[in-house]
Amino acid sequence: MMTDSRLRHFEALYSASDDPWNVHGAWYERRKRAILLASLARPRYRHAFEPGCGNGALSVALAPRCERLLASDGAAAALAAARRDLPPALDDTVRFEQRRLPHDWPDGETFDLVVISELAYYFPFSVATSILERAAACLAPDGELVMCHYLHDFDDRACGTLELHGAAAGIRSLRRSQHHHDRDFLLETWVPAGSAP
Repeated sequence: MMTDSRLRHFEALYSASDDPWNVHGAWYERRKRAILLASLARPRYRHAFEPGCGNGALSVALAPRCERLLASDGAAAALAAARRDLPPALDDTVRFEQRRLPHDWPDGETFDLVVISELAYYFPFSVATSILERAAACLAPDGELVMCHYLHDFDDRACGTLELHGAAAGIRSLRRSQHHHDRDFLLETWVPAGSAP
């Protein structure tokens, strides 16, 4: 689980600024979002989950391609920013919820899209692996898991991007369907192992 001190750290960041990493304006963030959206295999999804949604920049971009999108974060200040920036036209599509992972994973819900972007490396490796296993377990038979993580070191990192994506490769119920190794980030998509190629 994310420690209380780390959660306080994120609450403080989002209390000081609605966009502490400049995800709305930075070219890295805008380019990465465009590549992630272009990597999705289908034009529409029935029910998507985006844990660690932060201020909702990716949520707003994903929502037009979803019938329903559950977007969660552990930090209440991040969710407040996300709710403020959500266009009214998407109110019926996006549900923002405060959840502390991995214990608050939405067990019992099935998703045909799960997007874990710039999230799992904030957790110790064993906890991150548990999150990935839960993501795999909640996928619909035609579901898709997208993982996208920054490759370079930074102060808050608890485990490595290559290590994380390697853990996903070790989940027997998943089959990698796409691999994009960029200069700055690694983006991979995974589908249930028994699904059609």
